Amino acid sequence: MTPPLTRTAHLRAGRQSEGARLVAPAVILIVAVTGTAIGAVVATSLGLLPLVGQPRLSADGFTALAGDLRAATQESLLIAIAATLLAAAIGLTIATTIVRAGHGVRLVVALAVTVLTVPHLVGAAATGLLLSDVGLAQRWSGISPASWPELVGGRWPWATVLELAWKESAFVALVVTASLGRRYADLREVSVVLGAAPRAQWWRVLLPLAAPALASSSLIVFVYSLGTYEVARLLGRAYPEPLPVMAYRLFTGIDVTARPQAAATAVVATGLALSAAAITLPLVRRLGADR
Repeated sequence: MTPPLTRTAHLRAGRQSEGARLVAPAVILIVAVTGTAIGAVVATSLGLLPLVGQPRLSADGFTALAGDLRAATQESLLIAIAATLLAAAIGLTIATTIVRAGHGVRLVVALAVTVLTVPHLVGAAATGLLLSDVGLAQRWSGISPASWPELVGGRWPWATVLELAWKESAFVALVVTASLGRRYADLREVSVVLGAAPRAQWWRVLLPLAAPALASSSLIVFVYSLGTYEVARLLGRAYPEPLPVMAYRLFTGIDVTARPQAAATAVVATGLALSAAAITLPLVRRLGADR
């Protein structure tokens, strides 16, 4: 007779194998298209696909604007890390409110869904109108424009981070809430019976259950914040530019010889995103296995 644990392991392996077969065609197509695009960008950054002239293997695309590229990388990482941390904190707070809201849960969910439906371009424009030195917030507060902090286009990308965190926190909240499901309600009831305080319930029950979804959604927020163009373009300062803004400017400029530099900028942004995924995905699998 097959032991119960062995039978369960076989069933789980069978389900995983069946799931892999179902998603394999889509994954192969996505990998082929994305891999081809990334390969073309890498080749362009190395001078192998020039718009004009003869192909020549060279790292000039990376070295020609090394200082600007370094500054753009730092600016992009600052925006992405700050927006991700803030969105994760707000999203987890909203998810905690949803699972504990009782009769008010529909209102909280409706507000989160409403935020998700707002395009980032509209959100960035509204944030600029609200937080600029002659915006609505400055007028309502009564602070003079000269004394108003540089939230839009200032030394630090406050407005960019706040807009991204505001929009993406709703996404994090809904993903985390969906991952908790009925299991959290059952374990919470058990913890209440055992006399656990609300803080202990959150720390010992909700947070471990939400950790895989929180980590995976935060990875998505980080990658999106790293690659977004419109928010940083509308709310950021002229220099240093984030990587997407710099890549778009170089690619659409009249200097066609700057295409390798634009491609090099895109390669750096892609490398940062892939590095973040390589670090985070094993953590997500480990957190999911511990549940």
